[in-house]
Amino acid sequence: MKIAEVGNVIEFRDGLKGVVEKVNENSVIVDLTIMENYRDLELEQKTVVNHKNYKIIQQSVQN
Repeated sequence: MKIAEVGNVIEFRDGLKGVVEKVNENSVIVDLTIMENYRDLELEQKTVVNHKNYKIIQQSVQN
């Protein structure tokens, strides 16, 4: 399992996407506001996702 890095875009839980803002030991903190339908979904701006529950869909441009 590859662990995401800050700036990566990940996908999790039925197609939700976000940008990794912080990497913790067992999880990442993700900013969800990059999704076009973010406001329609009425989600919090940030969420925590366990490393087991996402896949990296875009590498950071800094890598």
